[in-house]
Amino acid sequence: MQLITSAVLAAFVLYAGSWYFGVIDGNFALLLFMASVVTGIYWLAERFYFLPQRIQAAAALEANDSKRRAELIKMGINQVDGNIAEARAKLLAQPWWLDWTAGLFPVIIAVFFLRSFLFEPFKIPSGSMVPTLLVGDLILVNKFTYGLRLPVLNTKITEGAPPQRGDVMVFRYPPKPSLDYIKRVVGLPGDTVAYLNKRLTVNGQPVPTATLPEFFDEDHMRYFKQFEETIGDKKHRLLNDDDRPAFVPGAEQFAGRDQCSYTVEGVTCKVPQGHYFMMGDNRDNSLDSRFWGFVPEKNIVGKAFFVWMNFGSLKRIGSFD
Repeated sequence: MQLITSAVLAAFVLYAGSWYFGVIDGNFALLLFMASVVTGIYWLAERFYFLPQRIQAAAALEANDSKRRAELIKMGINQVDGNIAEARAKLLAQPWWLDWTAGLFPVIIAVFFLRSFLFEPFKIPSGSMVPTLLVGDLILVNKFTYGLRLPVLNTKITEGAPPQRGDVMVFRYPPKPSLDYIKRVVGLPGDTVAYLNKRLTVNGQPVPTATLPEFFDEDHMRYFKQFEETIGDKKHRLLNDDDRPAFVPGAEQFAGRDQCSYTVEGVTCKVPQGHYFMMGDNRDNSLDSRFWGFVPEKNIVGKAFFVWMNFGSLKRIGSFD
């Protein structure tokens, strides 16, 4: 069993290492699921096979010791050397290969269910959602608001509430579903979304905006124009960069592209049923639906709602819209 366990642990380390160094596209949900299954098997084996065997061996040791002492007493030897407590403890001790498998099962299964059905942590890697979310923000994503989904398969098992305009949503990046992206929902199924001359319009109605003081971006050491946008019943801040043109350069060929019209002023799209149009709050520095298309409902991961840590600024901790 030691050799088998060593091989299993080595396989997990190899997978994680290959993922870390970019050799393969890793899937953390799959890795956590497999870890839960493997450690669960070891936990059952420990509880119903290995532990009873060790208890039986310890009981046999105690019985043999008692028999030996009784025989010595019959022979008139009352002072018997030796203490089996240490030997018994060694027999009952969990070997390393069970400690690193069965011993970790309760923690791994708790993390698996928490991450799969309640809340999942994410780290913001880019500035596409500035000023709402900054690089380095550690956020929580609600996994049940939009309906519970089976881990790995991402199959929806409860209905939940549909996404609303203005929600900050984590989803699987359509061109590469192994990656998770975070953007704001601006278009629902059936909506006509236009972003022309850096102004957002939904179903022919301009989204209300109000001018705010300029935003100083510490990463780029420069100021950007800042606005407050009201989309749906949510208010949020957004940035515009005067140095960037209004047109969308390098839009990809994606499913439903025939529903979009690109001009020098920007883009207008009719959102297909079962899909969503996503944009970053850092409007001129966001790779979003303008470039790669619509997010299908099956790609939804959850609703982002809380910054639980930013090691560079503890003031960032709190909820956001």
